[in-house]
Formats: sequence, structure tokens, C-alpha cells
Amino acid sequence: MSANLEAKKEVVEEIKAKISASKSVVVAHYDRLTVAEVTMLRNKFRAASCEYKVYKNTLVRKAFDELGVNDFDSDLNGATAYVFCPDETSGCSIIAKAVKETPALAEKIVPKCAYVSGAYVDAEGVKKLAAIPSREVLIAKMLGCLQSPIANLAFVLKAIADQKS
Repeated sequence: MSANLEAKKEVVEEIKAKISASKSVVVAHYDRLTVAEVTMLRNKFRAASCEYKVYKNTLVRKAFDELGVNDFDSDLNGATAYVFCPDETSGCSIIAKAVKETPALAEKIVPKCAYVSGAYVDAEGVKKLAAIPSREVLIAKMLGCLQSPIANLAFVLKAIADQKS
């Protein structure tokens, strides 16, 4: 076997390992990103424990095929970047926030689809995932909802005690 074929097989195995280890993989089209923009995106992804990579589409297609996933064949074309994430929403959210903060990125990086918890998600689904708040925000909202009735009861009881005094 040629050394080139062996190298490609190693890359396919690396991609398969990253897909298996990630809870989500965001597939995004990128075009004319400057080095500064890519560096900014990589730093944001790194801060969220995500990994931004660019691979050959044929190698990613082969990795997905070996994992038994064929839904991505139509999306794996053109200049494509892959974001491997430890949770379901961070990759989508980071791209959406980066585009919101830097409007020039709106046409330069566009999510095509995602692979979330073993399921294919189209571009519309990626937008919906980006709108979901982070885990910490959801927990804080839930705790606020749980604490609210108790706080209201304490406020009413205090008001009643103040009236009687």
C-alpha cells in the first residue's frame, strides 16, 4: 500500500474518533475568512472545549459512511469546516454569536447541518439549536422558578407580620 493511502486511512480513523467522542459536529461552509477571523473563531471554540478543523470532504464522507451515517453526502461539498463539540449546542451558539458580533462573518461562515447525538440536523435545526441557552443559564432559570414561590410566600408573611405590629 502506498504511504498516501495509509495517511488517508489514519486521517479517516482520527475523524471517526472525533465524531464518536463528540456529542455534536457542526458542518459549516466557509468562504474568504481572513487569518484574524479564523483565529478569533478558533479561540472562541477552544474556550468552549470545541475543536474547529478543516478536512477533505471525501475523508469526512468516508468516516461517516464507516460509522453508518449517510445523511451528510449532499452537504459535504465546497469549502467546509467541522466543529467537534462536547455538548449539543455550543458549536451552533458560538457561530451564531460570532456572526452577531461581527456582521462581516454572516456570509463568510454559514452552518450547513450538524450531527447531534447520533442524528442529522439540517440548517434550520442548527439555527434552533443556536437559540437554546447554555446549560448554566437553563439551570439558573430552573432554580429561579423553584425559588420564586418560596420567596413570594416569605414576602407575603413578612407583610402580614408588619401590618399586625
